[in-house]
Amino acid sequence: MVKHESEKSRFVIEQDGKESVLDYVVSGNTVNFTHTYVPFRLRGKGLAEELGSAGLTWAKDESLDITASCSYVKKFL
Repeated sequence: MVKHESEKSRFVIEQDGKESVLDYVVSGNTVNFTHTYVPFRLRGKGLAEELGSAGLTWAKDESLDITASCSYVKKFL
């Protein structure tokens, strides 16, 4: 389950005691997704895609313009 930690500007999935994260920065009416990280042991389970999907859905719901300096999120734009 993806948790939005708006105070830390990130989306998080906690699994097996580890955190997978999608970081972002909001400036004006634009969100920039800056970094996605999934611990090595958890890779290949679709967690980065879940994070990206949650982040993009949130940005659209908030009517934010979307950019991505994160190469993973860029694939979905």
